[in-house]
Amino acid sequence: MRRSNPTPALMGHWRRFMADTGGTTAIEYALLVAGIGLAIMSTIASTGQSIKTTLWDAIVSALSNSSK
Repeated sequence: MRRSNPTPALMGHWRRFMADTGGTTAIEYALLVAGIGLAIMSTIASTGQSIKTTLWDAIVSALSNSSK
């Protein structure tokens, strides 16, 4: 009984897999969304710190001065 060589069949599957571009667009959109999310998070983090120092600290000091 002679066994067949599975290499040609595997190569055919591999070529079809490499030629398939169906998921490429989804990956590109996911990378775009991740980049935009990082930009939003860094902006909120830096803006949030400045809001804390200017707004909330001013409110706390005003409340502590008014209670004296």
